[in-house]
Amino acid sequence: MSEMPSPFLQAWRGYFSSLLHWNDLERFWQTLRTTTGPWYIYAIGEAVPTAPVDQTTLEKFIKEIDALLRSEHDEEYCGIVYADSTEAPALIKIYDPSNLGSSCGSSGNHPPPLPGWVLSRFPPVDLQATVALPANRRRWWQKIFSV
Repeated sequence: MSEMPSPFLQAWRGYFSSLLHWNDLERFWQTLRTTTGPWYIYAIGEAVPTAPVDQTTLEKFIKEIDALLRSEHDEEYCGIVYADSTEAPALIKIYDPSNLGSSCGSSGNHPPPLPGWVLSRFPPVDLQATVALPANRRRWWQKIFSV
């Protein structure tokens, strides 16, 4: 008998909608700010978080990731943030503007890249232990969450 996947993996494999326009993302951040936790913030390539963040940390992340996306994704549209629900999200995939590849499909035998960050109401699991976070993203992550 096979084990049931974790709630995180079940949500991960579900349907996601793109926040295509920047104003969609602004409205979505506001929705996220008003939803109560728990929220886990997972930077792919870093240690899988074992505890949810508090509201202050969530707000800091939203502010920093929004600034990063707007400065590095120099497009008239957003299109690199995906949520399982825009009104009651439980899992959010945020793709790194410097590592997009083809986020909506695969090329040959190569799957689409993993997102750079995941926000989840469920405790996350290690999506790919061998993915090395690019040095510039590791420094960015450590800067906003330095101990």
